[in-house]
Amino acid sequence: MKNGTDNKTAGKPSGMLAGIKVLDFSQYLAGPTVTRLMAEMGADIIKVEQAPMGDPSRMLPAIKNGRSGYFVQQNRGKKSLCLDFSKPESIELLKSLVPKVDVVLENFGPGVMEKRGLDYPSLKKLNPRIILASISAFGKTGPLKHKVGYDLIAQGFAGIMHMTGAADGPPMPVGLGMADVSSGVAAFSAIGYALFYRERTGIGQHIDISMIDALYHMHEANLQVNSLTNGEFVPHRFGAHHPLVCPVGVFKGPQGYIVLLVLDRQWPALTRAMGRPELENDPRFATGPDRGKNRFELIAIIEQWMAAQGTDEAVLKVFEEFRIPSAPVMSIIDTLAHPYFKARNMVRKVKDPLLGEVTIPGFPLKYSEFPELLDLVAPMLGQHGADVLKENLGLSDAQIAALTAAGVLHSERK
Repeated sequence: MKNGTDNKTAGKPSGMLAGIKVLDFSQYLAGPTVTRLMAEMGADIIKVEQAPMGDPSRMLPAIKNGRSGYFVQQNRGKKSLCLDFSKPESIELLKSLVPKVDVVLENFGPGVMEKRGLDYPSLKKLNPRIILASISAFGKTGPLKHKVGYDLIAQGFAGIMHMTGAADGPPMPVGLGMADVSSGVAAFSAIGYALFYRERTGIGQHIDISMIDALYHMHEANLQVNSLTNGEFVPHRFGAHHPLVCPVGVFKGPQGYIVLLVLDRQWPALTRAMGRPELENDPRFATGPDRGKNRFELIAIIEQWMAAQGTDEAVLKVFEEFRIPSAPVMSIIDTLAHPYFKARNMVRKVKDPLLGEVTIPGFPLKYSEFPELLDLVAPMLGQHGADVLKENLGLSDAQIAALTAAGVLHSERK
């Protein structure tokens, strides 16, 4: 592991984003996802928190020794600056920091940044090169820009819930923060391109990311199939198996569940893998539409063959031999010991001063020039406030003490 300053090659930065400074107003998950990824790549993240409680995710379970594992996972490597936003001095300090940073990130509700004079037009006056990234449920434009919303609201409004669950059951949410994380990743990538554009032109800009847009963008077929069939195909949740193509879905294996995705090119190989080559040209299954129409017959044939193999491992071994796209349906606990996740460093154990060792998902981006991960720790509330103000604004110890005594600057005492 390396920290944010060491590097093995002389002159080589410790991370791809080393030297990039971010003023991060975000909290909970969507915004912190952005700066979590940026911190892993060496960016200097100043996490602005509101006194007295800071980011509300500091209180989310599971909590051990007064420390939230949720907060730790999302905020490693960031510097905490905790200010009382009700005091004018706090806003002035923040405005003074704007010329010192490259990016400002926020995921506040409608009107919050404007009320504080921290909206894009105001920031641009302070720093013409600034990049402001805003994440919200409904975006900064459009008829619903005034509405507040969170992950589940976005899942419902974007049609994700409508497409999730059993065909004859109610809409179901996805069991993780899909809207938060996907919009965070979208903002992360957008910031990278905005920095690239600014490098070429010197021009900053405002990035407007809607959680709903990020989810709606995932509908890879639902809109165009409905359009091309003149409305005959109406997208609806279909449960374990796709209604148009088969075998595409979740199948009952001898022990657990196995997912298959077999299209026209893989269909002949599947028939040979099952020892049923005659199925390839069977009138019921000869074409993709035929297999979709007669999917329940085909599903029964496949599951019967699977059951005869005795174990899921045996089924998957045959599929691998015939290059059939397949995988076991893994539980989260299953992944912890699986060699794939270990080899890819996706089950990651990090150390925290209060929690000890914490298991978190690994960093998903793999760069050949930066194979080593930085050794990062999540901040205590306000831990770096004095340092941030000294380093960036040149404040003296006496000035820091005065701000603390006046209740402008806060820190958590541990």
